[in-house]
Amino acid sequence: MKNFKFLIFALLTVSLVTFSSCGDDEDTTLSIVDTAIDSENLSSLVDALTEADLVSTLQGNGPFTVFAPTNAAFQALLDSNPEWNTISDIDKATLTNVLKFHVLAADVKSSALTDSYTTTLAEGPNAEQIVLQIDVTGGVKFNGSATPTTTDIEATNGTIHIIDEVMLPPTVVNLALNNDIFSTLVAALTRADLTTDYVSVLNGDGPFTVFAPTNDAFQALLDSNADWNSLDDIPVETLTAVLNYHVVSGANVQSDQLSDGQEVGALGGEFTIDLSDGVKVVGGSSTATVVLADAQGSNGVVHVIDTVLIP
Repeated sequence: MKNFKFLIFALLTVSLVTFSSCGDDEDTTLSIVDTAIDSENLSSLVDALTEADLVSTLQGNGPFTVFAPTNAAFQALLDSNPEWNTISDIDKATLTNVLKFHVLAADVKSSALTDSYTTTLAEGPNAEQIVLQIDVTGGVKFNGSATPTTTDIEATNGTIHIIDEVMLPPTVVNLALNNDIFSTLVAALTRADLTTDYVSVLNGDGPFTVFAPTNDAFQALLDSNADWNSLDDIPVETLTAVLNYHVVSGANVQSDQLSDGQEVGALGGEFTIDLSDGVKVVGGSSTATVVLADAQGSNGVVHVIDTVLIP
């Protein structure tokens, strides 16, 4: 399973990107925290780090990469909740994990960013590290919507990239919504005639383990039945049974916790894990291969599979 332990996995065409960056004359004698203190536009970040007792962490040796939200980004976060007038109004545990979601335990320059997931210091269920989605195709985005304004600010213990949004750790739903390879899965989960509100359920506390089929997997499902030209052609009872078969509730199961022959109880029935040749999920009349494992969210983990499981 070690080979499947997810660190950074290219999802689409890997490409390098060029951002606006700081010049060679930047002062690199300051730590990440001191560099932020030196910037008027990052004063809210400094206040947040102080409130969360993370100053000493980011003054450590590192190396770190920090995606640093601007003051305007923090104001937008406060404006999103009527109970938050200042940063001190945010629950400390919540604030701490949000800030840790902006930190990588590595020095990553803009030229090394690719379409990928990478682990942050934020923690989900079982203290598993939450992943940050990086998308460089057609413009750079982090976590689905945050964009960089300045990159490659060098510090003695790492690099700062300034961004225009405070990023919230994603739920398993957000992980699907933010990635185009799951657009059909999202459409299936939100079909109007379903009696289960899957978005609300999967945005809950969980934890959940989701085996998420790609768009290609859903297309293969449609191609398997001459009467199915779109998701709307699949009977609602059939679609509900299929969706339930991909969700395990009450457990955050990463790939290193799977064992050969293990029986897993999903909402829609049991399937079996086969580790004889990679990682496969065998259930009903179908077998799916895990093509990307351990995309950890705030309330569960997503494993990407190449086939829709049929109960």
